[in-house]
Amino acid sequence: MIALDNVTVRRGAQDVLRGISLKISSGSITAVVGRSGVGKTTLIRALNGLVRPASGSISISGIGPLDTARALKAHRRRTATVFQDHALIDRLPAIDNVLLGLADQRHPLSPLPWPTALRRRAAEALDEVGLLDRATAWASRLSGGERQRVGLARALVRRPGLLLGDEPFSSVDPMLVRHLSDELRRAVTRSGLTVVIVLHQIDTALALADRVIGLVDGRVGFDGPSASFDTAAQADIFQDSDPNPQGIL
Repeated sequence: MIALDNVTVRRGAQDVLRGISLKISSGSITAVVGRSGVGKTTLIRALNGLVRPASGSISISGIGPLDTARALKAHRRRTATVFQDHALIDRLPAIDNVLLGLADQRHPLSPLPWPTALRRRAAEALDEVGLLDRATAWASRLSGGERQRVGLARALVRRPGLLLGDEPFSSVDPMLVRHLSDELRRAVTRSGLTVVIVLHQIDTALALADRVIGLVDGRVGFDGPSASFDTAAQADIFQDSDPNPQGIL
């Protein structure tokens, strides 16, 4: 369980998130949607501890409030994040980028090769996202969609309890989006993984997520089952804009 209690996050003199209160159940998939600039990415960054609330609190079951260095360390050990910009190292092959997700499992200055068991685990993660055949390709030579899938594999290889994503499917072909969505759903069913992701594809959000959170000007404008996020609810969240231009949120 993740609990946000009246969380406000400030950037300079501006409140980006304003009094957010939410409870996110373990073993669920939550999609965060809304117009650009309403605080979606900031919410993800607050959930993984990259930004600290100016007021309010974030608590995690089994850890407690994320208000100490010890609590943050424990939380990050159980959390993986897929970033919008992929955050890959171009001079490394795809499989080595995935292995970086396991960097906390060996000494950072070790001159030894990665253990066979961990390399196998990284290969399995690449296979899950349909990229095993590109395991030895340099990251610099991967397409945008392939880079995004390597980023997802690097997150999944950690076998996290919480997976956070900031538009993890934005550069991925629609057919592969369905495949990756199925993999996430299997991970949730298999291990009780909790997923919170920012999505711009409304069809994906409605098909994948158990729950949709819509943000408006840093506040929660919608919070309910994905089946309830109908045309009227979308209009409230996206206001005067087209809520679904060419299938994109």
